[in-house]
Amino acid sequence: MKRIIKWIVIVVIVVVAGYFIYDKMIKPKEQLAPVEEVQVISFPVTKETMTKSIQIKGTSKYEYETLVYAPFASKVTDWKVENGGQVKKGEVMYTLDTTTLKNEIATQEATIRKGELEAELNKFVSQQNDDSAAVGTTEAERLKTLATQETARISDDLNKVNADIQAREIADKKDKIQSASYRAPSSGIFLFDNSSEIPQMVTDNQYIGKIVDLSKLEFIALVGEQDVFSIKAGMKVKVKMTASKDVLLSGEVKKVSKFATTASGKDTTTTQAPQFEVIISLQPNELLIGGLSLSGEIETLRKENVTAVSNIAVIHEGELSYVMLDKGNGQTERREIKTGLETTDKVEVMSGLKPGDTVVLQ
Repeated sequence: MKRIIKWIVIVVIVVVAGYFIYDKMIKPKEQLAPVEEVQVISFPVTKETMTKSIQIKGTSKYEYETLVYAPFASKVTDWKVENGGQVKKGEVMYTLDTTTLKNEIATQEATIRKGELEAELNKFVSQQNDDSAAVGTTEAERLKTLATQETARISDDLNKVNADIQAREIADKKDKIQSASYRAPSSGIFLFDNSSEIPQMVTDNQYIGKIVDLSKLEFIALVGEQDVFSIKAGMKVKVKMTASKDVLLSGEVKKVSKFATTASGKDTTTTQAPQFEVIISLQPNELLIGGLSLSGEIETLRKENVTAVSNIAVIHEGELSYVMLDKGNGQTERREIKTGLETTDKVEVMSGLKPGDTVVLQ
């Protein structure tokens, strides 16, 4: 038994000693991973032109649209134009029937003539009564004659008033007859209000359609209250077509609305953010038509020869701004700066840095 215990102890000692020799002398040592160097990103301080812009979206619309109305109620006797057809200023678009107007004019002229004849008759009767009154023997006869004369005078005055009214109506109807052959007030493409049903009867002042000048278009966009005060008439606009992003257009701000609207065109409410309409004139382009979706960039501010640095390198602490200036040989220095204009990628440095400096971000 003692011999067995002795051999067990010897085996344990040999195993422990063997492991110690293997670990210290034979086992390959693990190599330590190299320490990664801290990556330093540098940004140059440059002298350049900085601009600030506003992104907008909207649609194209024809600048000049002339609305066409019927001059009076009547039957259309002849259409000279088609939906979508070209018209020239001054050419006849359609003709209205004037029979009813002419009959009304003839009736009113007859009424005026009747009043004139009645006035002449009253004048003759009044003269005869005057002669009779001169030899009248009683006061009652003279009063009767005077009443007859006054009645004739009032009737004559009423006839004159009615004649004046009817004369003006006749003149108005004659003007309408002159417009029965309606001539195009401008040149362009004519579009019916309802192209599926061309009217054969029209009412007084009925809207029929419009004449569109295809050569001039506008870009109508909506901007929020945070941008509207930065946009002024005359500012240049870079415009892109949503359907053809490679097509670049140029425009100019024509008008900025002073009244807020919503996207639906209704008055603003407390539940909707106010938006303001911006009208931009566009240069002609063969691909540009009305109703296209457009996007634009309005340059609202430009500064030449500005000292600038990437906004990523600028660190803000409350009202203070600073950068880490590269001093060379791996040395950096905290440098406070005064900033000015800020864009999406650059910051104007008004003091603290000069062109040629390098700042780092560790």
